Formats: sequence, structure tokens, C-alpha cells
Amino acid sequence: MPVSLALHDVRVRYGPVEALHGVDLAFPAGAVTALLGRNGAGRSTLLRTLAGLLSPTTGRIEWDGRDVTRWTASERARDGLALIPDGHGVFAGLSVRDNLRVFASADTIDPALDAFPVLRKRLGQRAGTLSGGEQQMLAVSRALLRPSRVLLLDELSQGLAPRVVAQLYDVVSELAAGQRTVVLVEQYAGEALRRADVAYVLRRGRVAFAGEPGELLTDGHASLFD
Repeated sequence: MPVSLALHDVRVRYGPVEALHGVDLAFPAGAVTALLGRNGAGRSTLLRTLAGLLSPTTGRIEWDGRDVTRWTASERARDGLALIPDGHGVFAGLSVRDNLRVFASADTIDPALDAFPVLRKRLGQRAGTLSGGEQQMLAVSRALLRPSRVLLLDELSQGLAPRVVAQLYDVVSELAAGQRTVVLVEQYAGEALRRADVAYVLRRGRVAFAGEPGELLTDGHASLFD
């Protein structure tokens, strides 16, 4: 699979503390990559670095062969990179309809409503009053309404019922099938590994595993999450 996004020897610091230690990773185009690890492993730091919210102290980030290491978050967003952060990333005080209109690049919000029919019933409701699953559906909808080429999802399934998680992953899989690059950060690996094409595990800021998702579904890999 052709590589869309790549990190080369990337190090990231929070003040005196280094959170990522020379990370090398490649994210294929038109595929779902699962990025796993325990809390504090560096997963969210890596996503924020890809999105341009954090700057590497050393190393290089490439996107479609271009060095985007010094691109701002706004420049990356304009070029088609979308980050859906942990906590859903919706405008809580706006209605569902207005949230969708913010991200719609055309005059219609139907693609989001077709993917998540429950949102059609909630159009006049404030986003902050939705259930956790509905807020996550609303957040993911931005990728359906805007021509994002890279989608970064932080803890997509956290705290959600299995039925809702399955519905969200169905949409994510369809996005990848449409040649988008999808990176999923998850702590709980089951559904992510069943849907992913590539899997990485971070452990204490370093890559502890890179390979086929099926390998992590077998026994013998528990130590990677210690």
C-alpha cells in the first residue's frame, strides 16, 4: 500500500520531558491504521504532532512526499487533515444542524444524516445534550461533509456501547475504502484490530510493535501493553 503520512525519527518534548523517542511510522493511504498502547504511551501526543498542534524537537513528518514538519495545524487542516480529539470535538452550545453546517463544504448535510440516521431526529437539539455515542457520530460526520484526506481519531470507542462502536467503525471503514488515510488511537484493541489494515503499539514513547493486526489478536502479546 502506498504511504500517505510518515514520521521519521520524530521526538517530541513537553518541557524537560521527552514524550516520543525517535519514532518512525508509516500510515498507508486508503487504509485503517490502529495505534494502540496504554495511557501515557504517547498515542495522543503522536496524533497531535501529526495534526500540527505539537512541534517535533527533531525529526521529520512527510505527507504525500512533502515535508510538512513546519506546517501549522491550520495549513494541514486546509490541505485535508482532520483531527477528532478525545472528548468528541463538537460545539456543545450549537445545535446538531449548526454543527453539521460548520463542516459542510457543500449545501447539503445529507451524507451525515444518511450515515447516522439518529442525527436527523436531533437536528434542533444542542450538541452538548446528546449521548456520548451521538456526539461521536456528530464528530465523525465532519469527515463525511468535508473532503478530508487524512482522518485522525483519538479514542473513537471510549465509553460507548458495542452497538454504537460497530456503527462508527462501519463508517470509518467506508471512509478508508474511499482512499482516505485513517489513523485510530485506541486503548482497548478488539474492534480496532478487527477493522484495521495495519497496527502499531506504542510503549513509553517508543514503537513496541509494527505489523499485521491479526498478530495482536493472538495470545502472547500482553507484555506490549505493560
